[in-house]
Amino acid sequence: MDYLVALASDPGAWAALATLLVMEVVLGIDNLIFISILTNKLPEAHRARTQRLGIGLALVMRLGLLGTVALIVRLTAPIFTAFGHDFSWRDLILIAGGAFLVWKATTEIHHHVSGQGGNDGGAVKTPTLTPWSAIGQILVLDLVFSIDSIVTAVGMTEHIPIMFVAVVGAVSVMLFAAGPLSRFIERNPTVVMLALGFLLVIGMTLVAEGFGSHVPKGYIYAAMAFSALVEGLNMLSRRAKKKRA
Repeated sequence: MDYLVALASDPGAWAALATLLVMEVVLGIDNLIFISILTNKLPEAHRARTQRLGIGLALVMRLGLLGTVALIVRLTAPIFTAFGHDFSWRDLILIAGGAFLVWKATTEIHHHVSGQGGNDGGAVKTPTLTPWSAIGQILVLDLVFSIDSIVTAVGMTEHIPIMFVAVVGAVSVMLFAAGPLSRFIERNPTVVMLALGFLLVIGMTLVAEGFGSHVPKGYIYAAMAFSALVEGLNMLSRRAKKKRA
């Protein structure tokens, strides 16, 4: 208890919490886009419940990973060398997760381009996808992002309670934003292709980092923000043309 009181009165701890919270929310955007696109393929009656359950289980998994933070940190230790690079378990997880994201985004783009995404260009209607299949894919991707964010968080602060609060805060934001974002993507079919492009870039970035090529995330998110701004302007332009018509 004395430790928590001392931590709460430390300005540096509050600064670390704010930084970690922002970082977790930004990293959660990638996950949220994936969740929205994935759950939009489900029947409407199952979407909200699947989103809540998937994000809730992701929260439990993240908190469980924080409880084994010492083990997570050891995942950065090299286990073998190939192509002049020392690979760790973290690198292998990033490569596998990035490859999964690239495969998933490419598959969805192919479905939309080939006309299998519906006449309105909206979410792909895949009857074989079940709520539990969607939840499983959500957890697989969240595992990759969780390990990456925890390793980054350990380098920013040594206080586990701060990490717990930041994770709970970020996942709470995801929980409240999942529904509105999903409905927004469904109402604006052109946003789906842009979001899939984001996921493709993020997947390639994870693979590159797994092979030792660090890509500053600031550049990635700046490009994503600019693309979203341009698409927003296009949406406003289309809306204005409809009003004039």
